Amino acid sequence: MPERIMPSSDYQKCLEFHGHECPGLAIGFRAAKACLDWLKEKRAEDEELVAIVETDACGADAVQVLTGCTFGKGNFLFRDYGKQAFTLFGRRSGRGVRVCLRPGALEPAARHRQLMERIQRNQATREEREEFGRIHRERAREILEKPLEELFTLKEIFQVFPAKAMIEPSKQCQVCGEPAKASKIQIQDGKEICRSCLGE
Repeated sequence: MPERIMPSSDYQKCLEFHGHECPGLAIGFRAAKACLDWLKEKRAEDEELVAIVETDACGADAVQVLTGCTFGKGNFLFRDYGKQAFTLFGRRSGRGVRVCLRPGALEPAARHRQLMERIQRNQATREEREEFGRIHRERAREILEKPLEELFTLKEIFQVFPAKAMIEPSKQCQVCGEPAKASKIQIQDGKEICRSCLGE
């Protein structure tokens, strides 16, 4: 059971939000905690913090839960770099920190990888799925208990902070007829067209 792996209420909130226990969620949990501790910040109520995640994998969910940064508030930004890297800025302090998973820190063992491949190909038996679940939870436990310096590199970030989220009017796309943010509409051949109709 998840409670035996990490009884903290913060971890339980991440688990409830994400829906299942896995090494990726544990990585995001440790990364978000490390960033908040380094900045000496608490969870954002509004836009006091800005998070940048470089992965669309499981860990991004823990970052949202713990930092209070969300897509809807405009202070949760995704960079599609495929890296287990997470950056957090504090607007009041003017400081930022980036944590990145160290090489080899999350490499699955041969059996773990083999079972993962069988599940992805929809070839795993019930017993293999159960075995995979046990290994997966054990890997999550290892990540939650591992010394931080063995998991991540930490680096202070000096850069211009992302702007606060803007509330702006919508314009109607002259191709599909759907409304889109005015700043996302482009003019092509004299028509105001949304990015999806432009094939972006």
